[in-house]
Amino acid sequence: MKHRRTATMLLLLALSSVLVLGGCGTDAAKEKGSETTQTGEIDPALAPKDDATTGEEANDPVTSMQTENALAQTVEQQNGKAIVNNAESMLVVVNKERSLPDGYEPPDLVEPNVKFSFSEEHEKRHMRKEAAEALEKLFANAEENNIELNAVSGYRSYKRQQSLYNYYVDTQGEEYASRVSAVPGTSEHQTGLAIDVSSPSVGNVLEEVFGGSVEGKWLAEHAHEFGFIIRYPQDGEAITGYLYEPWHIRYVGVEAATAIYNQKTTLEQFLQE
Repeated sequence: MKHRRTATMLLLLALSSVLVLGGCGTDAAKEKGSETTQTGEIDPALAPKDDATTGEEANDPVTSMQTENALAQTVEQQNGKAIVNNAESMLVVVNKERSLPDGYEPPDLVEPNVKFSFSEEHEKRHMRKEAAEALEKLFANAEENNIELNAVSGYRSYKRQQSLYNYYVDTQGEEYASRVSAVPGTSEHQTGLAIDVSSPSVGNVLEEVFGGSVEGKWLAEHAHEFGFIIRYPQDGEAITGYLYEPWHIRYVGVEAATAIYNQKTTLEQFLQE
């Protein structure tokens, strides 16, 4: 009997040890888990990278094009001049501070099928292919809305720009010339992405009066729908370097043009880092 009691006690003692050990293991796991939560430790494999872009910004095409074509990224110093390194980009910025490479000619000039203010053959009847196709759509839509537009001057070679600039210098003086005409090599017309547009309602002139006409107002309100912007807007001379030119439209693509139109900004500001 005594032996049975002893055996029973030993058995109970052994079972108690197992339960105690089991409880320690469970509590230890909970304690470990609680400690991890409190310290905020994250598995390195799941941690975001420092330079990763998240959310909508990563998929925003406008943000991407702004980054890829930022002013500081698209120019190089050569012999004391700032030369653009993206001359064939639809978002190339050419202005008084940024020149095209010497001898640059657009690779894909074509003549858009639109009405011009003159009938003779001329280099200014041409634009780069993508811009020309967009211009055809813009003119077609204008016609559907009873808006009569005429193309006046598109592509302009370095040689022709030089002749035009010299004319303004000789007749109006260098200071005035620099406000209305580009030094050769810095003209948007040489990119093949810009064109001057007017209307018979104002005698097809390239003057501010066009901006106040029905056609000029329509162009300002709808050009972006076809990828164009009014390149030199009112009160923009301090930024663009040129007086207001309601007739001068520049192709940049629908997404960029729409963003610039909505932001009421200039191409320089749109691509400023």
